[in-house]
Amino acid sequence: MKAVKTLYETDFNLWLEKTVELLKQKKLDQLDIENLIEEIEAIGRSEKKGLRSNLEQLLMHLLKWKHQPNKRTGSWECSILEHRNRMLEDLEEIPSFQPYFDEVLDQCYQNARKYAEAETCLSLDTFPEVCPFTKIEILNPDYMGEDNNTQKVFSNKA
Repeated sequence: MKAVKTLYETDFNLWLEKTVELLKQKKLDQLDIENLIEEIEAIGRSEKKGLRSNLEQLLMHLLKWKHQPNKRTGSWECSILEHRNRMLEDLEEIPSFQPYFDEVLDQCYQNARKYAEAETCLSLDTFPEVCPFTKIEILNPDYMGEDNNTQKVFSNKA
């Protein structure tokens, strides 16, 4: 076990390969359990961080789309589609993220408001204090941040 633990500090990729090999061979007594637990927990944190990041970016672009209709670009639309698709994939692949989504939505929206303020140079007060989008709207592949109007108002020169 000491050799495997040393690998973790000196050659992380080799440590991963050795750990997978030991798991496949069911040689659990030779595993570097401490670092294995740490890495598994880090994977979970990373996945959650990815969901939060995609949610913040999506909300920011929905706010920009809603509050700056004359400045819409294909790039904004692409960002909305990309971040929403990433979130939908995460929520499909990791169903236990549904409650986490609900838990972080308000904080992600507050971050998105600040990002939208910085990117648009509009006052923070321009954007509602409470998220104006429902979970259904946020996750709806066709929703672009407007009530019954998803019309694109940009040229193809994005």
